[in-house]
Amino acid sequence: MADPGRPQHVEIKDGDETVAAAEVTTSQEPGGTALASLHAAPGHIAPGSRASLVDAVMDLPEVRASEHLQATVPLGDAESLERLRERTDDAATRPAGSTALLDANIPPDGELESGQKPGETPSP
Repeated sequence: MADPGRPQHVEIKDGDETVAAAEVTTSQEPGGTALASLHAAPGHIAPGSRASLVDAVMDLPEVRASEHLQATVPLGDAESLERLRERTDDAATRPAGSTALLDANIPPDGELESGQKPGETPSP
């Protein structure tokens, strides 16, 4: 487990190229707030890459041990925002300059309201 309060870097790669990345910081007290800043490479990237980044962030043990999430996502990154809403409870978003800020609760034990497990794709 990483040191609380020290940022962790998470990357999604396509071959040797990083297509999406995040910086994640968690609070020092258990059940605190995780802070995440998500970014994707400019231009077209493979569909699902942004959702994979969200899954990688949400599956970090330090994030799973947190109760709340505050995430910064570039405006227009609908894939990341949608996946964050799927993986959290009571998500609220608001614009802030060129980003969207998301505040949400992290479900206990990784359970989602739909009964879906983390990393599973919702059934249509």
